[in-house]
Amino acid sequence: MLLHLRTFLVSAALLASGLNATADTLTVYTYDSFTGEYGPGPQLEPLFEKHCRCDLVFEALEDGVSILNRLKIEADQTQADVVLGLDQMLMPETRKLGLLQAHGVPLTGLEKSLNWTDEQFLPFDHGYFAFIYNTETVKTPATSLKALVDSPSRVIYQDPRTSTPGQGLMSWMETVYGEGAGAAWSQLASHTVTVTKGWWDAYSLFLKGEADYVLSYTTSPVYHAVVENDQRYRAAVFSEGHVNQIEVAGITATSKHPELARHFLAFLISPEAQAIIPVTNWMLPVIPDAKLPDAFAALHSHSILPVNIEQAAPQRAQWIRRWRNAVSH
Repeated sequence: MLLHLRTFLVSAALLASGLNATADTLTVYTYDSFTGEYGPGPQLEPLFEKHCRCDLVFEALEDGVSILNRLKIEADQTQADVVLGLDQMLMPETRKLGLLQAHGVPLTGLEKSLNWTDEQFLPFDHGYFAFIYNTETVKTPATSLKALVDSPSRVIYQDPRTSTPGQGLMSWMETVYGEGAGAAWSQLASHTVTVTKGWWDAYSLFLKGEADYVLSYTTSPVYHAVVENDQRYRAAVFSEGHVNQIEVAGITATSKHPELARHFLAFLISPEAQAIIPVTNWMLPVIPDAKLPDAFAALHSHSILPVNIEQAAPQRAQWIRRWRNAVSH
């Protein structure tokens, strides 16, 4: 509780200091499901604007990888003040672009298990990749990645070139299979329904019954339980563990409103915002003891499959080539 109080006070102080009555525009690049009707964006926007007396503008791209690709193209001509929706796998590559500045937000209120010390990227939620299935159609779910790959089950996942979940699966496959990943991708391709550019397209097709499994997150069934009172959906628990994802935000080096951008990042980890993000983005909060529906406590426990980010990042291009070659045959 003390950590929450400190975080709230720091956030409030940042929001109150240096802001004037002019309606400055803060432009945030993020992904489309964040700004969608049921995403966090529509609720966070009026709350922050009430604090800042500014105009918060979300520009939606398809996914975190798309945000990085947009930064590469625009470079120091980007109109973004904040990028929101990259993850820890994209951090090394983004950092090398030299397009971000220090966020300046105190990290003392973050969940200790995150062990977060980065000065350019600030986490706003986290979760674990998983394959979601419908218990009415899949009676005996796969218990490992290898079991799923070797099965005839219809699968939908996201393109690792444009999607952070797709990139997460790529890391998962490479960690489990190593040099045999190419053959595993080919085997998976034999019963893959489609590969989508982003998460929403894949999940929508799954909900229409187009596949037995879709790549998403262990928390996805919580959405169905809380919002729809639907208990049919489960995350397949894999014996080798699940790859985690930490979603982050950062301030561009060319931001015209860097102080306002810092206020926004501080707001993202405030108790006020962290009460919204998990139940709209359906991920886990980054501060301890955030207010969550009981359904979060009912999540199945699972082990974590560690991925060495610093080693994985330089191999990303090679891994994508291996995936592309395997699925194009």
